[in-house]
Amino acid sequence: MALSAEQGDRLAHLLTEHAERLTSRWTEIVAGSLRGRLSRAELARQVQELHRALIDAGRHGVSDLAGEHAGELRAVLSELSTNRARQGFSATETAISVFAFKDSLLELMEDEKGDNTLRDFVAYSALVDQMGLFTFETFVRARESLIADQAEQLLELSTPVVKLWEGVVAVPLVGTLDSARAQVVMERLLQTLVDTGSPYAIIDITGVPAVDTQVAQHILKTVVAARLMGADCIISGIRPQIAQTIVALGIEFGDIATKASLADALRHVLRMTGVETPARRPRRES
Repeated sequence: MALSAEQGDRLAHLLTEHAERLTSRWTEIVAGSLRGRLSRAELARQVQELHRALIDAGRHGVSDLAGEHAGELRAVLSELSTNRARQGFSATETAISVFAFKDSLLELMEDEKGDNTLRDFVAYSALVDQMGLFTFETFVRARESLIADQAEQLLELSTPVVKLWEGVVAVPLVGTLDSARAQVVMERLLQTLVDTGSPYAIIDITGVPAVDTQVAQHILKTVVAARLMGADCIISGIRPQIAQTIVALGIEFGDIATKASLADALRHVLRMTGVETPARRPRRES
């Protein structure tokens, strides 16, 4: 049911005349649902902003939340939803902050009995329902954006590029190497090669649980990209199980140097750069 101009005027008048009573009851209902997770002052501020936006919407005869005169109301609802998403509230808790207005308004209108009370309340409820849906949709978009940003940050943190020696950088990979992560590895490695001017890069796969054809292709693409930048790559962390898997899959690393451990790879690079390193002694049997 659309909100008529007369109903909008009556809503604005009702909200203005009983502002303190309405916002107080509205805040009380929302506070009960949030169980102290938001300060009373902050909650009261949010309720008052919604209250003012609803008065403005009523005076302009807003019948649809998508209308041109509902811009301020949409802005307040968007800010509420985005802040709640960032603060870790659920979509239900956020929507309740809007739907609680309907309960407080009903209590108020029960005391303001008139010929148009029921019809007005139905029209007001329809507007509040639109507000609730808008809040829910905005909350979901904000949460998805937040999750995407966090995932990107975690991806960057999980692919560090470490300077081991002058002219030698290393990429210690841990976990599964998928296409998205491989792209991040390549970009960060190439940028570090540019920043440090390093001619050698060690890609350590000790923390990679398994190497299949897809993982091998990602590693090879990274090596080729580094070579185009003028850097030689050494792959370390080739454990016996991984070596057997690579042979069984028929994966060819070509002329790419491979080592069993990161220490062996570093020794190999230092020898290539002319740095003397002590020979590795075999472990004595006890």
